[in-house]
Amino acid sequence: MKETQTGDTLCDKSKVIVYPPVNYPEAAISFAIEPKSRADEDKISTALHKILEEDPSLHFDRDAQTKEFILSGSGQLHIETVVDKLKNRYHVEVALHPPKVPYKETITAQVEVQGRHKKQSGGRGQFGDCKCVFEPLAHGDGFEFVDKIFGGSVPQNFRPAIEKGIVEAAQTGAIAGYPLVDFRVTLIDGSFHAVDSDEHSFRAAGRKAFRNAMEKAQPTLLEPIMDVEVACPLEVSGDIMGDLNSRRGRVSGMDMRGKQQVIKAQVPMSEMLDYQSRLNSITAARGSYHMQFSHYDPVPQHLSGKIIEQARSDGRIRTHDTDE
Repeated sequence: MKETQTGDTLCDKSKVIVYPPVNYPEAAISFAIEPKSRADEDKISTALHKILEEDPSLHFDRDAQTKEFILSGSGQLHIETVVDKLKNRYHVEVALHPPKVPYKETITAQVEVQGRHKKQSGGRGQFGDCKCVFEPLAHGDGFEFVDKIFGGSVPQNFRPAIEKGIVEAAQTGAIAGYPLVDFRVTLIDGSFHAVDSDEHSFRAAGRKAFRNAMEKAQPTLLEPIMDVEVACPLEVSGDIMGDLNSRRGRVSGMDMRGKQQVIKAQVPMSEMLDYQSRLNSITAARGSYHMQFSHYDPVPQHLSGKIIEQARSDGRIRTHDTDE
């Protein structure tokens, strides 16, 4: 039975039949899973792969932005059972904690800045100089680099290095260490030195232009907003809506599905991390919910200070290299 997996059909060779696959319930709760030692880190992937083959209702993934391993299942008890299996069967010890929210950052004002990198320490020096306009784009538009230099104030072969320096700096953001997105940089001028200029110098100039821009461009935090759909008994729908409102949710519609009320809302991801246990409490475990990513919105001012403070205590906010 080495090739047999959960969901396969066993039958007589002379009467081949394949039963339709089971539709497993969507994962309702997610935890970040962290190995307790380096040895466990090496074994966790193999062990979880075997458990996932047995139990297709589990999901295991890695968040590209937060770099955390995320384990999702039908409830907290489900996840805790997997943790016990990892320990007892595969001798892998892990810790669980709520997943990090993948915040992002953006700018809200247009600014013109200069990035100038000059280093002289005997022998050949380093020199790169650029003048750029930073401006915000609509949410979801990503990053755009526009080269508007006419003539040879910066040689063509050095201009991609300026963009590279800005992209590198944007990865660690401006205020809380999260990637900066949805902005355009227009390269409008600069200067170079016939001997001292090189690609490294212009990358450093791009990083300095980014840092100078962040001092004036009014950066702000963005948080992921989720489309949430809650199915619950009609008699508790008022309590569900009240709870969603308390989570900064915006209810967008309601309809009936059989005997259950379906409530649709948009809620910040950070407010939904513990929702399964609250939903069970309100509905006596007769409710269910589904959510998927919708878009990013600015974090309210009164909450952004707490997120920045948390990022500082987590060591996310790093002092940019000075390139000096």
